[in-house]
Amino acid sequence: MLTIEIFTLFPGILEPALRESILGRAIARGLLSAGLHNIRDYATDKHQVTDDTPYGGGGGMVMKPEPIFAAVEGVLGAPPRLPVILLTPQGVPFTQAKAWALAESPGFALLCGRYEGIDERVREHLAAEEISIGDYVLSGGELAALVIVEAVARLLPGALGDEEGARDDSHSSGLLEYPHYTRPPEFRGWRVPDVLLSGNHAELRRWRREQALRRTFERRPDLLARADLTDSEKKLVEKWRQAAGSLND
Repeated sequence: MLTIEIFTLFPGILEPALRESILGRAIARGLLSAGLHNIRDYATDKHQVTDDTPYGGGGGMVMKPEPIFAAVEGVLGAPPRLPVILLTPQGVPFTQAKAWALAESPGFALLCGRYEGIDERVREHLAAEEISIGDYVLSGGELAALVIVEAVARLLPGALGDEEGARDDSHSSGLLEYPHYTRPPEFRGWRVPDVLLSGNHAELRRWRREQALRRTFERRPDLLARADLTDSEKKLVEKWRQAAGSLND
């Protein structure tokens, strides 16, 4: 079982998602344990204050270190028995490779920031690492936490109905995923590619790989520099590049 402990001021944002779909099934099957911990419960004053004005002035409020340390250490011990990941736009970008690494670990904790930011002493002395889900700003780390939990949970053996599904997804192979079709074979005059109806599995695999390669070339060519391509695939990409260059001349 993979253990994920989430520390937040707003557990109500996460609770419904953890009951649904893949996450709900993974928890019900004993593949995933997802604990929600309200940082406000660890504030010691009668008003349960978890933020204060920043030293030196400036707009917004800053999350206080005391209730955060108390929450994390109260659940995970001191030092924490699981690595604490701070969710912040200043973190390292989250990738599919990181999702696999987390899925293969015993567990981890996610710390959701709010307001203007979090006291720097939390970053320096409690967080093991920092992760960002993209170059944009959210109101807090809760939605980022759900992104990470979803991306990781679906990689756990038994979480998906199709055991190969996670490895075929976009980014898992270094390429974007190939196109998908289902019944009916023709809709409004648009037919499913014949190769998908042929029953020729070798041709089907070749078509899917080429389509994934083509889609990546057209939409995310930056990924090709890191993709594991055969010599023939590299030649095919170069052919496409030359053809695209001639069209732009």
